[in-house]
Amino acid sequence: MTDAPPAAGPVTNVVTAAALVAVAVAVFLGSLALGVGSPARPGPGTWPLLVSAVLGVLGLALAGLARRTTDAERFTRPGLLVLAAVGGMVVFVALLPVIGFEVPALLVAFAWMRFLGGESWLTAGVVSLATVAVFYLLFVGLLSVPIPHLF
Repeated sequence: MTDAPPAAGPVTNVVTAAALVAVAVAVFLGSLALGVGSPARPGPGTWPLLVSAVLGVLGLALAGLARRTTDAERFTRPGLLVLAAVGGMVVFVALLPVIGFEVPALLVAFAWMRFLGGESWLTAGVVSLATVAVFYLLFVGLLSVPIPHLF
């Protein structure tokens, strides 16, 4: 008897491939907005463009192999926790330019530790506050990194 998660089927493989291609398209469009430049003078969008091309090719290859791939795992609860973590980062990125990094970072750190990591309310609160304070002192105070912040 094995504790391995159930195998994914072709539908899961196609959904995963479609998600990967969608991410590739989003990164591609973002890289164009940044400006790609030329081979002699690459712009800030050059590396994202190259990454999007690789992601797109890999997504299309996965879609092509969806029926023959047998080593992928079906989405289970731990996989959904990863999606929740990614969702937290999306919220963080969306709130960062609006209210600075302190509050979103505090919320993401707390949510990850309390709800994804199972830490106690006290531990999650104290460690979240300490983490944000250390990042603030390091990046804003010592390194003068120009990130949006409240204080």
